Amino acid sequence: MKTSAATILLGAATAVALSASTIHAKEPDAKKSAGQTEAQKPATASTPFTYKPPMRGAPATRVGGGTRSAGAAVLTLNVLAPGETGYTIQERPTVYWYVSEPITHPVELTFTSTASLQDAAMPAFEITLNPPIGKGIHALRLADHGIALKPDVEYQWFVALVRNPAQRSNDTIAGGTIKRVADSGAVQPRLKQTSPAQWPAVYADAGIWYDAIDQLSKQISADPSNRQLRGQRAALLEQVGLREAAAFDRSGGS
Repeated sequence: MKTSAATILLGAATAVALSASTIHAKEPDAKKSAGQTEAQKPATASTPFTYKPPMRGAPATRVGGGTRSAGAAVLTLNVLAPGETGYTIQERPTVYWYVSEPITHPVELTFTSTASLQDAAMPAFEITLNPPIGKGIHALRLADHGIALKPDVEYQWFVALVRNPAQRSNDTIAGGTIKRVADSGAVQPRLKQTSPAQWPAVYADAGIWYDAIDQLSKQISADPSNRQLRGQRAALLEQVGLREAAAFDRSGGS
C-alpha cells in the first residue's frame, strides 16, 4: 500500500491535533477604551496589520518546514500557516505553500480530517503536482478539486517533496492545520463597510488567518510588482515565524 506524507506524520500530528481539540475557551479580547480598531481604520498598502490568534497559547500544530540540500542549493519548504490551528470561514478555502528553490521532483499535497482516528487514517484529499515547479509561493484552491471543509472539523494538510517514491522517509515535508468556523457576526458587517483593499486587515484582526492570506495573495496576483502589498504579506508571515517566505516577498518575489 502506498505510504503518503500524511501516513508518515500521522502519529505525531494526530496526537497534536487531539491535544489542541481539548481547548475551547478563547482568551478574552482586549478592549480599547476609545477609537477604532486597527482593522476599522482606513488601511493603506504601506500599513502593516496584525494577525490576532483566536486562541493564544494553543498547542503548536505546524510541522516540518524542512530544509534540505537540493544539489548546490538549500531548499526550504513551508506551508503558509500559523503555528497553531488557523481558521477560515470559507467552505472551499485556498491555502498557500512556499518553496525556496525550483523543484524537479513531484510534490504531493494531502488533506486529512482529524474528526476521528478512522478519518485521520484516510486522506480526504490527495493530489500530486509534477515538476517542474518554480520557487516561490503557490496556491492550492480546494474549489478547483470539489473539496469542501466540514464546519468545526480540524484538518491537517501536508506538502511533501517526493524525492524517491520507494523511500518516502526521504521526503521533505511541511504541514499545518485548518479549521472552518462560523462567522461570529463580526467579520461580514466589517467587510461590507470597507473596501476590498482592507479585507485582509479585517480577517487578520478577527483571527481568520487563511482568509487574510488569501485576500492579500489575490491582490498580489493582480499586481505582482507591488512591493507594498508584498511587504504587508511579509509582515503577516513574520508574525507567525515564516521568515524565509517573508524574505521572498520582501525581495519582490525573486
